[in-house]
Amino acid sequence: MKPQHTFTAARAAAQHCPELLRRGPEPAELIPQLTRLGERLAKALPMALAALCGGDAPTVTALPPRETSESELAEQIGPLAANALLSSGVPGVTLLASVEGKALLRLVDRAFGGTGEPPARLPDAFPLSAELMIQRIETLVARCLAAALGHADETELQVLRRDSRFAELAPFPAGIRLIALPVEVMEGMRAPWTLTLALPLAMLPKLLGQGDGSGAARTLRPANPAREPFSELPLPLSARLVDIAVSLHAVSALEVGAVLPVAVARAVPLRIGERIVAHGTVGAQDDRIALKLTQIA
Repeated sequence: MKPQHTFTAARAAAQHCPELLRRGPEPAELIPQLTRLGERLAKALPMALAALCGGDAPTVTALPPRETSESELAEQIGPLAANALLSSGVPGVTLLASVEGKALLRLVDRAFGGTGEPPARLPDAFPLSAELMIQRIETLVARCLAAALGHADETELQVLRRDSRFAELAPFPAGIRLIALPVEVMEGMRAPWTLTLALPLAMLPKLLGQGDGSGAARTLRPANPAREPFSELPLPLSARLVDIAVSLHAVSALEVGAVLPVAVARAVPLRIGERIVAHGTVGAQDDRIALKLTQIA
């Protein structure tokens, strides 16, 4: 027996306005976040580039991001550059990293003991001596960019392919709008050179973790305590060497010169506030009392 029922809606179905149904921010609205990404990258690059610039850290400045087209970007990069297509750590999102050909040849000349002056005329292709320099720059840019993006693993960004000619690399589908993030590098009094990062404008929300809002959980990456702003945060540590019980009568009888026998614990707790973070044994180093850690909580 199948009972028959007629169901009637208790109320009218909800009608949501377009603003509530919006999936997420438009790519152009994320330009300020991309600007901050450039600033973080500019902070990470100087020390990484110092080894390639004769030991002196250059001045690195993130320039404002700008929308561009593939043809405009190709014209800006020029016929010869160290172009690399990088993975971003986000599925489906790749990045172009491009270093001016003249700047790369300057670094190569300096690495071989030269003055760091570029040739008067750029060659049609990089010499074999430049290959190692190209790989070093790709590695350090990928690691600094991974750190700026907040990846826990700085090796998460990998080079997918490279080519000295932008047209041969063909990093993005033809006809799409791109967003470029130029970073200017100044070595002393020399003319500055530019590192350019670029990706499809439509992929910017995914790169910055502002997806389509469909409800998929965003993966949270643990903060790196060795990097700013956490690295400079002061944390007072305390080690309780002695903890003894003394009667009230003995305390009332204390006077200058009195001796209290104490025994230092074999495992001294190391604390941040009231939280024990480690244990250690007491010893000496450079004529100072020291604590040798034996266990991390």
